[in-house]
Amino acid sequence: MSIDALEEYGLEQMNETEIRNFLTAQGVGILGLPNEPVPYLLPMSYGFDGDRQLYFTYFVGPGSRKDSLSDRADAASFLVYRADSAFSWESVLLEGQIEALSPSEWEALGDATDGGWRPELFTAGSTEGNVSFYEFTIDAQTGVKHTGLPPGFER
Repeated sequence: MSIDALEEYGLEQMNETEIRNFLTAQGVGILGLPNEPVPYLLPMSYGFDGDRQLYFTYFVGPGSRKDSLSDRADAASFLVYRADSAFSWESVLLEGQIEALSPSEWEALGDATDGGWRPELFTAGSTEGNVSFYEFTIDAQTGVKHTGLPPGFER
């Protein structure tokens, strides 16, 4: 079924402001990096600059797969979603470019790199010297949401 057909059941396309607000309010999504034979998917926390940039912190070890795939990627995708119930959910799909940042570039960004949810394990663990920083530039975005009961199920 197409998005147009699902609009009859309460599905709505999100406008640019709604997408921006949603990305600002969240902090976790799924990063998709090109890989053969299937994409490499990673749950990631992120910071958002409120416009066109997301920021990721990678905790890496020797030969990190996400580091090497990110460095080779010409393009990547990022999915952010929230599903409170079967009738109340939102989803934003982003396509864009991912690029490594130096520690000094990262520090210069300030608050834009904050805001992402992080597992306590990463906060408590020692990460000194094992961190990479990446910037995701949004080239295309789409968002959909369903925020109520479908027709015929009113309270």
